[in-house]
Amino acid sequence: MLYDVVIVGGGPGGLSAALTLGRSRKRVLLCDSGPRRNAAAEHLHNFVTRDGTPPDDFRRIGRQQLALYPKVEARDVRVESISGTRGAFDVRLTSGTVEARRILLATGMIDETLPIDGFAELWGRAIFQCPYCHGWEAQDRVWGYLARAADAHVLLHFALQARAWTREVVVFTGGTFEVPQESRDRLVAAGIRLETAPVARLVAREGRLEAVELSNGSAVPCEVLFAHPPQRQVDLIRALGVALDDDGYVRVDDKRETSVAGIYAAGDLTTRMQAAVFGASAGAQAAAMINVELTVELASTGAL
Repeated sequence: MLYDVVIVGGGPGGLSAALTLGRSRKRVLLCDSGPRRNAAAEHLHNFVTRDGTPPDDFRRIGRQQLALYPKVEARDVRVESISGTRGAFDVRLTSGTVEARRILLATGMIDETLPIDGFAELWGRAIFQCPYCHGWEAQDRVWGYLARAADAHVLLHFALQARAWTREVVVFTGGTFEVPQESRDRLVAAGIRLETAPVARLVAREGRLEAVELSNGSAVPCEVLFAHPPQRQVDLIRALGVALDDDGYVRVDDKRETSVAGIYAAGDLTTRMQAAVFGASAGAQAAAMINVELTVELASTGAL
């Protein structure tokens, strides 16, 4: 079957794009093989009308709303490969092969677990990436910020930003980089504690973070930890050969088209500014651009 657009990924970005295209009367196949990136998260926040919604419920509601549009099809299948060119892509699925005029990638990113004892168990429960998504629920508690060398340029900004939610903030650098004296002075002025010793392990009880134990044996009280672990693209993105920026995110132009003509991208795979509401917005924007381009193309050739 020939689809106008095949969307790879059924999170907020993919669902939003499918809705926009479905309402534009385009034939769409939404492919979602899971598991979802925020599988450890219990609730989705900072998304108007959906604040506090469990992620699985968000996807279920999205699928239900897409069912109202007869040209939109959602399948729980994996996209194995994509070949061909703009207007004539062959998309190989686990269930067969389909054709598509355009491709929209909404695959998200894969988070790498940091090699710290206790990190994997607490990820998504007491360790988070975004204070806008989880800060309200953890307000006025003791926050920690686990900064890697790659975060050195945003350390001060993130640490000071955390003061919007709590007065008690501790920055852990693990000894991986040197903090300039000017930044140290500003942290002190804001009442933010700086710990530079390597982190040995995370101390937890019944799934709750209690302290960060350092290599010198000291245990620093901490109830919530923010961290930005390394991320990588899914295998499909690397196989497609789309251009990435210096941080490993997919490059897109102002139409959200990648370096490969006819293939677009939206959501976490294109930026470190990652949140469900951002992904949904980017998905809608990409879908609108694709719809305009397709409609003009099909109308001008008499195929519409």
